[in-house]
Amino acid sequence: MATPSATQPIVHLSNVDKDYQLGAVTVTALRQVSLEIAPGEFTVIAGPSGSGKTTLLNLIGCVDVATRGEVVVAGRDTGKLSEGDLTRLRLNALGFIFQSFNLVGVLDAFQNVEFPLLLQKQLNAVQRKERVMDLLQRVGIAEYAHHRPGELSGGQRQRVAIARALVTRPRIVLADEPTANLDSVTGNQILDLMQELNREGTTFLFSTHDPKVVSRAGRVIRLVDGRIQAEESVEQFQSSHA
Repeated sequence: MATPSATQPIVHLSNVDKDYQLGAVTVTALRQVSLEIAPGEFTVIAGPSGSGKTTLLNLIGCVDVATRGEVVVAGRDTGKLSEGDLTRLRLNALGFIFQSFNLVGVLDAFQNVEFPLLLQKQLNAVQRKERVMDLLQRVGIAEYAHHRPGELSGGQRQRVAIARALVTRPRIVLADEPTANLDSVTGNQILDLMQELNREGTTFLFSTHDPKVVSRAGRVIRLVDGRIQAEESVEQFQSSHA
């Protein structure tokens, strides 16, 4: 896999549109979006519901493909990759924290977090257990390692989902409202962990309404009606929303 240098963006979007067909109607979720994310950024995409934030994360996360334009992630032009190559890129370079958790109901918390490591086939059982339990401990849910999602609260399921996204030590973490189901204390603990990993080199891109997340960002990308309206510092964003 080609890897970008420290001077190259880890995410590059050029004139990206995303259309959805609803019956006879074409709905454009993103319009002419151009964006670069440098390695090591801690960036927030902000905007009202329906502005295209989740769609943008899905394109960067190789969950969806652009209708028009270019999406380059970790040096790979996603529009030119096969489904197998997209799967490998997701597995080896990306961690995705979904708003709806997307946990596997028949697996317990430990197994849900371990699952990406089994797919990677790079660690033995002892190494996997050590890494999974370390992360479950760091997100404050180690005592629930053998509970299935149906036995956990929304906040607990969110912490499992966060641990699963981080367990492969991805180069990019995409987080869709990662603190939405967490109380303020737990939310701040999770953000502390993410900033620690960010200092170690992981790039974070958030879609969020949470002022706690915005306050920690390096910059804020404001999305309105599928278009980038502004790229601002946290101070600029906060003053314009005071």
